[in-house]
Amino acid sequence: MDHTAAPHQVGIRFREAFGRYPTGVAVICAAGPQGPVGLTASSVASVSLTPPALSFSVMGTRSARHLLRAESLVVHLLGPAHVAVARDFSRAGGPRFTAEQGWSTLPTGEPFLPGALAALRVRPLRQVPVGDATVVVAGVLDVFHGPDDGQLIYHARKFHTSPLSPEAT
Repeated sequence: MDHTAAPHQVGIRFREAFGRYPTGVAVICAAGPQGPVGLTASSVASVSLTPPALSFSVMGTRSARHLLRAESLVVHLLGPAHVAVARDFSRAGGPRFTAEQGWSTLPTGEPFLPGALAALRVRPLRQVPVGDATVVVAGVLDVFHGPDDGQLIYHARKFHTSPLSPEAT
């Protein structure tokens, strides 16, 4: 293994390495000044159980800038029924928050997707700039469970679905 690669080559190989690593898929949303905003993320991770907290990272897109200014967000953990939603929110100009996608609004004003595997209403606690991204650590305020009907995974720059499999022994 080459440990002395040029910095630009490390960046390319870094992206390729994470392309080999499957992750879950989330849509992170907030009520923005001109309406709801959201984006697809594969960087959501559990941070703490006591107090409940999670983290995610975003790049400098318009939607990300609005999310970084929001006082509260909803992190939707998506299942196989939401492949189209994940695709729509992952590309600029994709349809967002349509009735066909199943969106509603929480009493607190944030967009809510009732059919997600889970939706976590959070309040940002810390934002850490790292290169061209910002890592957000957020405290969990509320959790809504949806159907537990399978998996939506991001791998090799594509969305993949599968039913829940029996636990490995």
